[in-house]
Amino acid sequence: MSTGPHAEDDRRTLWQMPPRPPWLAQVNALGATMDMAGVVPLDEHSLLDAARRNTGLDDFGDSEWLPHFRRLIRAMEEEARLNFFGRILTRSDLLVYLEARLNITEAYKRHPEIDAQQISAPVFILGFGRSGTTILHETLSQDPQFRSVRMWEALWPWPAPEEATYETDPRIARAQARIDVVNAVSPEWANMHAQGGALPVEDIEFTYSAFFSEVWGCGFQVGSYDRWFAAQDPAYHFWWHTRILKLLQWKYRKPHWLLKNPTHMPRIPHLLKAYPDAKIIFPHRDPVASADSVVNVEGTIFSWRTDHVYAGDEFAEWIDVDTRVRKWDDVMRWIDEGTLREGQHAHILYADFMHDPMPAIRALYRDLGLAQDASAFARMQAFLEERNRGTLGRTASYRKSASSDPRVVAEREKYRRYQSRFGVPDEI
Repeated sequence: MSTGPHAEDDRRTLWQMPPRPPWLAQVNALGATMDMAGVVPLDEHSLLDAARRNTGLDDFGDSEWLPHFRRLIRAMEEEARLNFFGRILTRSDLLVYLEARLNITEAYKRHPEIDAQQISAPVFILGFGRSGTTILHETLSQDPQFRSVRMWEALWPWPAPEEATYETDPRIARAQARIDVVNAVSPEWANMHAQGGALPVEDIEFTYSAFFSEVWGCGFQVGSYDRWFAAQDPAYHFWWHTRILKLLQWKYRKPHWLLKNPTHMPRIPHLLKAYPDAKIIFPHRDPVASADSVVNVEGTIFSWRTDHVYAGDEFAEWIDVDTRVRKWDDVMRWIDEGTLREGQHAHILYADFMHDPMPAIRALYRDLGLAQDASAFARMQAFLEERNRGTLGRTASYRKSASSDPRVVAEREKYRRYQSRFGVPDEI
């Protein structure tokens, strides 16, 4: 069960730790008897030296990233309460991101012309987690006018992907092997969230190598890092974001990038500074229902690495009702003030998408002025029909709020303006 110091009406107190696979419980129990930090070091010297040895490279690029990295690994040691396998998984991940950084830097040194790449009118899907952003992302990615970042190229962006080998690149199998590890650690995860070596990923999953992102608070309980990042100018994050996209499209580009990242929501003005011609899709779902699901998903992700889930106030930004309300208040204000211009944003209801997706999708294309092609819509329809034959998302079980709960009644009142503005129906 959740062990955090939360009020009784906090959703996190209802979260239940899934049973550990027996092999994992035994590994962690044995590891707890060892000097875990000595056996699986997460210090700067050990990590950077290993990344250099593994790649034969030594230039990590600009110096701005290193203070971010140091703050992150300190928070991991002092706050994340990693168990033994959690340390193994974390070291493995950090080395992948450090090696990616070395390779990205080397790519730009060898090919400075990459920086001249232009990114034209990218389309971003922004909304609360568990509001249908993932299924919408995968569905729209069936349209050939869009290029999405796949898991394998997010992890290993160099050598730059090429169109001729894009669907057969051996990095796809490497990425799938990493996902298989997570599924072995957390068997319930496979039914919660679509992941695959060749599937699209969120933006934060290709910006790990900046070490300056909201992604760390989504995977680790590192409250001090979260609070620090929230107070920073995110310009460096978006500079690295652009740097990655330029590299990935250098040898394989399409008319538009199709991107997805719920955590961009509070930073839309900064996103538009980096991409002035961006188009933004906002999915809308009952915020009470999506908050329940977020708690379940995040608790599961944290449990990959720790036995003390929700032990502090981590991830509050995406759970606290007042903070969630402010996020949508900001979006509405940016629309009303013209920061988000007409034709630059479009909206889709989760309920409409789940009931009859294609009319809702066509409305998005119309509102954003995107090129419409009958064969692209047919591909989307075929994808959804195939997806509906599976079990993804249908077997996950978690505690859900009741409409009569006093907390829900109070939340409904706070969300009233948002739900009325966009016509978002209650689910519970």
